Amino acid sequence: MALRKNGSTMSDDVRARVTEIVSALERGELLDGATAGELMPLVYDQLRRLARAYMSRETPGHTLQPTALVHEAYLRMVDSTKISWQGRTHFFAVGARVMRRLLIDHARGRGRVKRGADWQRVTFSEMLPHLKQREIDLDQLLAMNEALDRLAELDERQARVVELRFFGGLTAPEAAAVLGVSLRTVEGDWTHARAWLKRELAREATS
Repeated sequence: MALRKNGSTMSDDVRARVTEIVSALERGELLDGATAGELMPLVYDQLRRLARAYMSRETPGHTLQPTALVHEAYLRMVDSTKISWQGRTHFFAVGARVMRRLLIDHARGRGRVKRGADWQRVTFSEMLPHLKQREIDLDQLLAMNEALDRLAELDERQARVVELRFFGGLTAPEAAAVLGVSLRTVEGDWTHARAWLKRELAREATS
C-alpha cells in the first residue's frame, strides 16, 4: 500500500491502474470507453479528498489552487518513473476537466453547508489579471463556468485551452501537445479567450 500525506492509504493496484491508463494515452493507443472513462472517477475522488484535506489545515477563507491540487494528485496517483512528459500532460488534461467539475459541483452545493465551510475561493489572478482582487468567489466561479460553456459553443478549442491552462495548470506548449496544434495557435486562443471572457463577465456583473 502507498501512504498518503494525510495518513490514509491508496491501493497499489489503483496507482498501477492509473499509471497503465496514462501510459496507454501517452502511446496514443485507442482505449475503449470503459477503460478511458475509468480514469475520471479515480482522479475526481483523489482531487476531492485532497481539496478537503488541504482546506481543513488552512485558515478560513484561504484560497484553493486548482493547479496545485492537480499536480499533487498526479504525484500521488501515477508512478512518474514509468510516465514521460507527454503522459504527464495527458493526466493533467483529465485532471483539468475533473477539477473544473469538482469546483462547480461544490459551488452549486454551497447552500448545503454553512457559510465559511470548506473552500470558498479559488486563485484566479493568472486567468483574468484585470481583476483587482486575486481571488474569485464561488458565485463568480459559476459565472465563469457558464461563460466557458458559451465560449465552447462559439469556439470549442479556445474553451479547452482555458480549461487546460487554468484548471489543469498546463503551460502553453503542454496544452498545444494535448490538443495537437501549434504553440502559436494555443497562444492566440489563450489571448482571444481571455479577452472574450473579460467582456462576458463584465457584462454579467452589470446586468
